[in-house]
Amino acid sequence: MAWKQKRLGWVTIGVALGVTVAVLVTLGGPHQEQQPDPVSAGLPAPQRQPVVSGPVPEVPAPAEPRADWMRKLGPNEKPPQFVMFSFDGAASKEHWDRVLPITRQAKAHVTGLLSGVYMMSDDQGDDYTGPGHDRGFSSIGFGGTRQDITQRIEYLNDVIASGHEIGTHYNGHFCQGTEPSVGTWSTEQWNDEMDQFFSIVEKSRAKGFQLDPKNVRGGRTPCLEADWKAAFPAMKAHGLVYDTSHVSLGVTWPTVIDGVYEFPLPEVRVPALNRQAVMMDFNLWYALNGAKEEPEKAAEFTAVVVETYWSVYRAAFNGNRAPLTIGNHFNEWAGGAFSAAVEQFMGEVCVQKDTVCATYTEVIQWMQLQDPQILAQLRSFPAARN
Repeated sequence: MAWKQKRLGWVTIGVALGVTVAVLVTLGGPHQEQQPDPVSAGLPAPQRQPVVSGPVPEVPAPAEPRADWMRKLGPNEKPPQFVMFSFDGAASKEHWDRVLPITRQAKAHVTGLLSGVYMMSDDQGDDYTGPGHDRGFSSIGFGGTRQDITQRIEYLNDVIASGHEIGTHYNGHFCQGTEPSVGTWSTEQWNDEMDQFFSIVEKSRAKGFQLDPKNVRGGRTPCLEADWKAAFPAMKAHGLVYDTSHVSLGVTWPTVIDGVYEFPLPEVRVPALNRQAVMMDFNLWYALNGAKEEPEKAAEFTAVVVETYWSVYRAAFNGNRAPLTIGNHFNEWAGGAFSAAVEQFMGEVCVQKDTVCATYTEVIQWMQLQDPQILAQLRSFPAARN
């Protein structure tokens, strides 16, 4: 997705073409799944989208006291550089235990996109039936023992209490190759999947989970796959106001598509490789070595990814100031190279001047405070390209 090219002094970034690739979800535990070739997964290439189509969704204003950046821009004032860290699956205590201290020190908020099946113990698997699939089957398994679920509720409550956002990564993670995949689901099937997600949340609330269903405002689809004309109506019917599954050509301001905010993952240049990749951990791993497990190269891979993050950040900060979406999983792929990279970058970037590490809801709340003409102008800027 790229916007009309319009120059405003400090914007000098162009637009380029790229391809989409697929992603893999893990709990940070033993569950694995077959992964399609990211180049030939059959996903649509990034396309131009209308800047706004359908009604612009709204979220409640932030509670007082507000952060000092949560305000209307003054005349000729640049937006803060938002950086949005999001984690698919979002259920690994090991990774939250590393991320939360960084966010506290850097005054950052992140978004966990929770797979509903991770709130179900293995012996409760028969309570879930993925659309078109056998009862009790999930491509990523379930959440372990009942004791694991009790502990998970405790630490996810700490995540919520710390101001972080929990969105949805839906449930069974049925990507292309596990048919019927989410890319072929009808609106009725998406409604079924979301009904089950929110049912899982409600059952978890009865056990003490502090996630208010109305605060689940968006998510990311498995492997970035969906028939959007089928998925978006179901999202809206379940109160979702944003999605973060599309791919943009560089860093762009979010659009509204059919009444849903779209925060795309940017396709960027990996400077060390001089090639393009979607800026998500699995996609970067695939660009580095075809997603082969080479833990001995962990330090090298971490350095390449951190360099890529900084290159893209600088392009956005010095360019259109569009919110930077960084998609990750709680995983230890390639010896933990990608978790190390995102944790290092988070600790470094979130303390930079005029930079705010925020949740999707917080960015929407900020946009709601701005003059519509200013938002339209921001969306008209060329994509930031590194």
